Amino acid sequence: MADNLPKTPQLDELEKGGWPSFVKEIKMAAKGSPMAVDLLGQLEQSYTEKIGHWKHGGIVGVMGYGGGVIGRYSDLPDKWPNISHFHTMRINQPSGWYYTSDALRKLCDIWERHGSGLTNMHGSTGDIILLGTRTEELEPTFEELAKIDFDIGGSGSDLRTPSCCCGQSRCEWACYDTMGACYDLTMHYQDELHRPAFPYKFKFKFSGCPNDCVASIARADLSFLGTWRDDIRIDQDAVREYVDRGMDINEEVISRCPGNCMEFDGKELHIENSFCKRCMHCINIMPKALRPGTDTGATILIGSKAPIIEGALLSSVLIPFYKMEPPYDDLKELIEEIWDVWAEEGKNRERVGEFIQRVGMGNFLDAIGLDPVPEMVAHPRENPYVFFEEDEDEDEDEG
Repeated sequence: MADNLPKTPQLDELEKGGWPSFVKEIKMAAKGSPMAVDLLGQLEQSYTEKIGHWKHGGIVGVMGYGGGVIGRYSDLPDKWPNISHFHTMRINQPSGWYYTSDALRKLCDIWERHGSGLTNMHGSTGDIILLGTRTEELEPTFEELAKIDFDIGGSGSDLRTPSCCCGQSRCEWACYDTMGACYDLTMHYQDELHRPAFPYKFKFKFSGCPNDCVASIARADLSFLGTWRDDIRIDQDAVREYVDRGMDINEEVISRCPGNCMEFDGKELHIENSFCKRCMHCINIMPKALRPGTDTGATILIGSKAPIIEGALLSSVLIPFYKMEPPYDDLKELIEEIWDVWAEEGKNRERVGEFIQRVGMGNFLDAIGLDPVPEMVAHPRENPYVFFEEDEDEDEDEG
């Protein structure tokens, strides 16, 4: 089959250089996949004409699931018949992206039987992405995946597949069990994951510490960012060892502290923890000398997204510190309050961050029953002509 590959001079350019090339991977798959052969041909035509030849397929899926399958068809089915249908399936990945080699082989075998053999490990949501299959192959693929304990993930206007870093399984900085929290909320919200009922997509991402290895603060509608609320632990002997080995602690650590909360007197490092921003810079630079505190949990943030309709948004603080201990009942109550307000008042294709921008954070907090705290303020107000509503209860007390 490799001898019958279409000529692809445009795509061949993408194989040059030192970086891995998706073109190389498609050509490898084309040795045994007619779909991959036609995919090369259509992609080359798209690059030449500067026209995309995919059209969205509307609603396709498996019985009982409204999410998890992205319908896609070629608008050149006569020329490239093997990709006339080219649906993408999103499969719920294991927490922390841990696999056995046996599980990966079974996944690949299923996809070579029922699809193009092409995968994306992993998409920005975190899912296993299975690229390219026909409508009649969706149900058989789903049935075989279920037999090896894999389920379809989220797509469309629903809860997207929650994802997390490896957390306490491998990372010494993790401040809570990211994998346990991710699994708990994934299992609890199966209906929201598989049956789209929201104005638009909603993402959970779980990072074990402020290093945020899953980029939750930039991509998740609700971010769970590990943190601590007591003092940074210091090993003064290890601090001196870093200095003795040539580290310029003032230049590399202290001058770069955003909280300006550190000083070194030549013998000991002093930290004014009340000014600490929990940025992790000092801990990353001196991991043998500094560690997060022991009273750990997570900061919960809301509202980030990539630019689609409106510009990109970073998350805003919703709860400065939450203990992140199962069964997370009060957290689930808050999540459902957010969804109720957003689903009732949100516009079509409006992410929750855009909804908060439109109605105002104050009104949003009132609607979900959460009291404002100083940590929610991104920067001091710019308008001095702000009038605050007086609390009626306080008025009665004063009277």
